[in-house]
Amino acid sequence: AIKELRKGSTVDSQTSEQEYDALGKYAINLNEQARKGKLDPVIGRDAEIERVIQILGRRKKNNPVLIGEAGVGKSAIIEGLALRITQKKVPHALLHKRIFSLDVASLVAGTKYRGQFEERINLLLKDSVRLAVASRQLTEAEKEGLAQKKLFPKEIKIATDGIALIVNKQNADSMISIPDLREILTGRITRWNQLNPGSKLGDLQLVFDNQNSSTVRFAIDSICRGDSLAGNLSAQHDNAAVIDYVSKTPGAIGVIGVTWVGNKSDSTRMTFSELVTVMSVSRETKATRENSYKPFQAYIALGQYPLVRNMYVLLTDPRSGL
Repeated sequence: AIKELRKGSTVDSQTSEQEYDALGKYAINLNEQARKGKLDPVIGRDAEIERVIQILGRRKKNNPVLIGEAGVGKSAIIEGLALRITQKKVPHALLHKRIFSLDVASLVAGTKYRGQFEERINLLLKDSVRLAVASRQLTEAEKEGLAQKKLFPKEIKIATDGIALIVNKQNADSMISIPDLREILTGRITRWNQLNPGSKLGDLQLVFDNQNSSTVRFAIDSICRGDSLAGNLSAQHDNAAVIDYVSKTPGAIGVIGVTWVGNKSDSTRMTFSELVTVMSVSRETKATRENSYKPFQAYIALGQYPLVRNMYVLLTDPRSGL
């Protein structure tokens, strides 16, 4: 069992055991889920599943990509394919294939220091996974390290993600500039009256979703530009907890992924959560109505909203890649 787990590798450091079975740690085996009856039957998606099977069966250009809004059934199609594989209702070429769903939350969780997220990507690559998702491009040093393993990843931008700032509904200060945000993150601004002399609020509290999250890394890399974060910043357990905390704390600013602040009842995606106020952000020294933007999809796409980061696919097999 130990030999099977290590796959021929040797233990050459105190952390070597953490490198084994990366797929088991950071991905979900949908075939196994289907065998255990944990996947619901997929109804009304036969045509889409058949199309995915056809694409996978090609000799070339055999990488299907499912694109659509959240909740339209992309995951259901993949789960339907996993069910068909376990039921042996697929062509012979797919009978013994496994489908893994990358659990990004598990991949990012616990990355206390910058660079550990990339180490986990490397662990996935060691397990012969051809694709990984990251919130930044690889550095030259990282590319050289992968090249030594004869891995030459191709980087493909797939999306632009936004970071939202939220405040309590009672807080009248709903605009902020990037320079002021940097002062808050580094501890130079600690009270609301330093931002607005007329504010009656006291101490300013900045709250993240998790001390190890990608939003913290974004704050360090893109906003603080290398300066250390202040020691009085706090973190909740997850994004939902940040929204709940800010909705109950007038002096708090929450830092959260923009997808969490949408209004689920608004199909036009033109409004935000009614529990909190989403701040307008400006690149200028002083935030005004004319130069500040909220994280609407259009402002993110046009580059007017400043708190954005690109998401990349890292592909180690460009010849048959996306």
